[in-house]
Amino acid sequence: MGDAVSSQRYTPEQRTRYRELLNADLETFDSYLQEATFVDHGTIGMELELNLVDEEMQPYRVNEKVLEAIDSPEFQSEIGSYNIELNHPVLQVSGTGLRELESGLRARLAAAHAGARAQGARIGMIGTLPTLTTEFLEDPAWMTEENRYRALSNAVLDARGELVRIDITDREYYQHDFADIAPESSCTSMQLHLQVAPNRFAGAWNASQAIAGIQVALSANSPLFMGRKLWHENRIPVFSQSIDTRTPELVTQGVRPRVWFGERWITSVFDLFEENVRYFPPMLPESREDAGTPVMQGSAPTLHALNLHNGTVWRWNRPIYAPAEDELAHIRVENRLLPAGPTVADMVADAAFYYGLVKFLTEENRPVWSRLSFADAESNFFSAARSGLYSRVVWPKAGRVDVAELVRTVLAPRARRGLAMLEADEDMIEHYMSIIEERARTRQNGATWQLRTLNALKPRVTEPDTPERRAALARVMELYLTHQQTEEPVHTWPVGDV
Repeated sequence: MGDAVSSQRYTPEQRTRYRELLNADLETFDSYLQEATFVDHGTIGMELELNLVDEEMQPYRVNEKVLEAIDSPEFQSEIGSYNIELNHPVLQVSGTGLRELESGLRARLAAAHAGARAQGARIGMIGTLPTLTTEFLEDPAWMTEENRYRALSNAVLDARGELVRIDITDREYYQHDFADIAPESSCTSMQLHLQVAPNRFAGAWNASQAIAGIQVALSANSPLFMGRKLWHENRIPVFSQSIDTRTPELVTQGVRPRVWFGERWITSVFDLFEENVRYFPPMLPESREDAGTPVMQGSAPTLHALNLHNGTVWRWNRPIYAPAEDELAHIRVENRLLPAGPTVADMVADAAFYYGLVKFLTEENRPVWSRLSFADAESNFFSAARSGLYSRVVWPKAGRVDVAELVRTVLAPRARRGLAMLEADEDMIEHYMSIIEERARTRQNGATWQLRTLNALKPRVTEPDTPERRAALARVMELYLTHQQTEEPVHTWPVGDV
């Protein structure tokens, strides 16, 4: 979905032809995987989605003006007119790679802050803006005016044939029907990229799936959706429901959702692309010619139809095939489940934990996915999204355990060993993994800080959609941005109006 498209709707003829091309691309990919040479060294990368707010802490629809002010190809629009996205160049974990990622993010965010200030806006790195309202998302101006976004919204609504319903319950309750996919724009994320050789992809993807729940529990930062106290990581249910093309009847029939955890461990990257083609009808049947995509890029086929289709199946760990003009094609895992923020230090620590733990798990003689059922991995994921650092998860040999204790006593030490295998500098490992361990020890991530701070503000008890609650939410966001600017990790942030 990162590429422009030429139309907002497509004809039956276009859809029929695209299906033929999609199946042909799948066969080409199968042959290419078996015969071609791919990049065989690993790299890391990051995409970061950012929110724009005004002085009142309300979402601010000025992304195009901010992008003009930043004037950098590393930034681009997002679906929400109050969002932008930063793409960081690829790096190595080895040596000082993690610190280079941190300094690179800081430099690019400084440019983003300057561009935002020029338009009277502020940048917020947070999973979901607590000040977002139903009224804001019902205004058509929420969407960035680009064909690809309108086409996606139209495709979801056309396939569903009904309004988009968001229905989430926990400590409080929210239900509302939207005329488009506006709630999807509330889900701002940090996406980690892990490039691996094709023969190592299955292990990296399986390991990423196995620890998905652990990652969400550690890094939850979206506990307030439409100003309500719901899940610790509301991005998970909101994103899933926002672009669900199924009616309740299709859900009952067992039709798979397009925002998908998956249903099995894999043996090859081809398994995932094959499932995408087998289970999901094309949403955006944009032809290669209309998209302006060449048949080949360098020595690799572009596989236009297959890649575009893959961008409309939102796996939490997505496979990416990327041809290149001047070098070999590569394969990578796109880890899509983490929220943005709270600070650069926190996000780089999250990256260190992910890369280190995946490395350790893929080197084990008995890999975790041979000892953990896929159903338990999925259950861990949704339990962690609901309860964050207070969730209990299933892990081999440990049984059902407290996730914070599992991180502190078992998984963080393994991530340290994985980072050492990747030849990261020892002081880098100590610095970033200490942040993870302290976050688990204090049980304070972005989500718990927001909830604790909201509960500490006066009046201590407020009702959703009241002036008192909305004022409190604005104050939470203001304090959040103040602490974010200190660049101190979230586990050190004081709670309340200080």
